Amino acid sequence: MVGANSAAFMIKNIRYKTKIAVIGAGQAGLSAAYHLKKLGLKIGQDFIILDEAPNPGGAWQYRWDSLTLSTVNKIHDLPGMSFEETLATKDTEVQANTAVPHYFELYERKVGLQVYRPVKVEKVYEAGDRFHIDTSETLFSALGIINATGTWGSPYIPVYPGAELFQGEQLHTKDFKTADYFRGKHVIVVGGGISAIQLLDQISQITTTTWVTRRQPLFREGPFDDMAGHDAVAMVEERVRQGLPPLSVVSVTGLPYSSEIQEMEKRGVLKRFPMFKEITKTGIKWEDGREERADVILWNTGFKSSLSHLDTVLPKEEQGGIQMAGRLATMVAKEPRIHLVGYGPSASTIGANRAGGAAARELLKTLSTADLSADSYTRSQP
Repeated sequence: MVGANSAAFMIKNIRYKTKIAVIGAGQAGLSAAYHLKKLGLKIGQDFIILDEAPNPGGAWQYRWDSLTLSTVNKIHDLPGMSFEETLATKDTEVQANTAVPHYFELYERKVGLQVYRPVKVEKVYEAGDRFHIDTSETLFSALGIINATGTWGSPYIPVYPGAELFQGEQLHTKDFKTADYFRGKHVIVVGGGISAIQLLDQISQITTTTWVTRRQPLFREGPFDDMAGHDAVAMVEERVRQGLPPLSVVSVTGLPYSSEIQEMEKRGVLKRFPMFKEITKTGIKWEDGREERADVILWNTGFKSSLSHLDTVLPKEEQGGIQMAGRLATMVAKEPRIHLVGYGPSASTIGANRAGGAAARELLKTLSTADLSADSYTRSQP
């Protein structure tokens, strides 16, 4: 299946050379592609976009139906096209998994961004002065890479003793579809982020819940303005410039003390328990020996960056992170031909657009000063 406005090329087992490969067509990838085009590169010749998803929309197309425009964090405009102008209604209860993919689809059309999809990048390795990009469809090669694969494909569930003994279900935020699925079950909701709060709110309205977090949740009063967003991004950026694993931007912003949270307090839902010590056959057990029965453990413990396809070409630091450089910390310091947008400070839509532009400009500068043969990025189909 080829998604809307995708390049419907028969590329099976065909080698395809280009100058820059953009991997991922979510917010960060589309932003980078937009800026590459603005800088004079021709799509399909000088750069290509590869996307694993069957249709436009990035991770948004997989979000749960109850996530509406009134409950998401702000949808930031892609460069050159407003999100609001693509909405057919002012109703804020429109599903985000419909509205945002529609916006991305119209954006690809308007900007003229043909995307190879669904194409899963399985492995990237170096050969000479090029990166070979092995995908589910074919073998591409490029001089430089802008990686924008985000985090949705790498859900994180921490390891706890006894997890393999649990006779109920263990699910992740990524698995959530509707709260009604949990009716009649006791659910342990793990996590102190925005998604955990939203799902706790919905599930607790139809069944019993226990809320568990590793740290005491921090609630923020007042609006989350541009200055607060800038400060949060700066804290994450400082870590990745040192080669430390990134914290999520959301983890340093705190939770907005909204009317929904106030209602949850009134219902007694926000009684928070510390993290349990182990998982048992029938539930969870704390350090003091107290136990709680459970039918489901719902892990809202976030995501890791989806970078496994780059394992052989990404220099890792002793601390487990990747040292980043460049104006907006998108450049891999020890391999400047690779930029990671949607990693660290640009993992949120707060910074994805600006990061896409910075990555495009800096990568072109790196490639223009490299010792490369004149025809090394000419498209070829032997």
